[in-house]
Amino acid sequence: MTNHTVETDFFLMEFSDSKQLQVLQGFLFLLVYLVSLMENLLIIILVTLDQCLHTPMYFFLKNLSFLDVCFISVTVPKLILNSLSHRSTISFSGCVCQVLFVVSFAASEISILTIMSYDRYVAICHPLHYDALMNQTVCLQMVAASWIFGNLFGVLYSYGTFSLSFCDSRKVPQFFCDVPSLLKISCSMMHVAIDISVIIGVLYGFLCSVSIGLSYVYIFSTVLKMPLLQGKSKAFSTCMPHLIVVSTYLVTGITAYLKPVPDSPQLWDFLVSAFYSVMPPSMNPIIYSLRNKEIKAALWKILWKLEHYDFYQKAFIVYRKAT
Repeated sequence: MTNHTVETDFFLMEFSDSKQLQVLQGFLFLLVYLVSLMENLLIIILVTLDQCLHTPMYFFLKNLSFLDVCFISVTVPKLILNSLSHRSTISFSGCVCQVLFVVSFAASEISILTIMSYDRYVAICHPLHYDALMNQTVCLQMVAASWIFGNLFGVLYSYGTFSLSFCDSRKVPQFFCDVPSLLKISCSMMHVAIDISVIIGVLYGFLCSVSIGLSYVYIFSTVLKMPLLQGKSKAFSTCMPHLIVVSTYLVTGITAYLKPVPDSPQLWDFLVSAFYSVMPPSMNPIIYSLRNKEIKAALWKILWKLEHYDFYQKAFIVYRKAT
């Protein structure tokens, strides 16, 4: 078959044909996007500035927040721009970039979540060896490996997807370019490259999920053997936010990608995709901060410094004028 793919625009799924509803949708997603950016950037700033948070757990949390910022920034700004300008198009190169970065950041995020579960496993099950096993060099190597794997999957998936032909319909049944939707509109009969990439990706995701599951089996087994109730409570308080984040990420991802791609997308399909793209980056900082005393203490410390900095600055100005 001759490859009829040329660098022309794709058409993305629209929430509604009504211009008023599109504007409302645009401002709603703009609000959610700004809140998500503020939450994740706040986590990054607090972990960076507060010496008490310079531990492996918060180092991985900072990387997770950075990935969330990157992940939501790949798809949502384009959705906002199209909604407010009443357009539904994306260029061929823009579509390639969305597939590349969505897959890269998603793969890196599941890697970071797996590393975080291992960190909790070592901290609770082998506390005496924690400093040796989770030193700075090891943590940097783990994060670097997660980025390498993520970029590798991004390149494999984008190459496999855009080696296909798109002959007739270029209307993507999704509000951003993703692999299942592009496969749906491809006219290529053979998908060898992308099929191999998908198999590798599924195996990698399965391996990460099993690793996380085994980590928590050992964690809960160790916690239940602890004699002191206070120790159990502290262990559960450090593990539950991560477990909730992992569950949210996996459930939304599985729901979004295992459901069949519809020929004519409905409101439900749009909501499921938005739920997967927006909820984890927006909820992760809240889940980690809600009952985390160290994060709250770091926040109050920064606010106190800012407040007193302003006070001392005004006092200094008054003193200079008086002298």
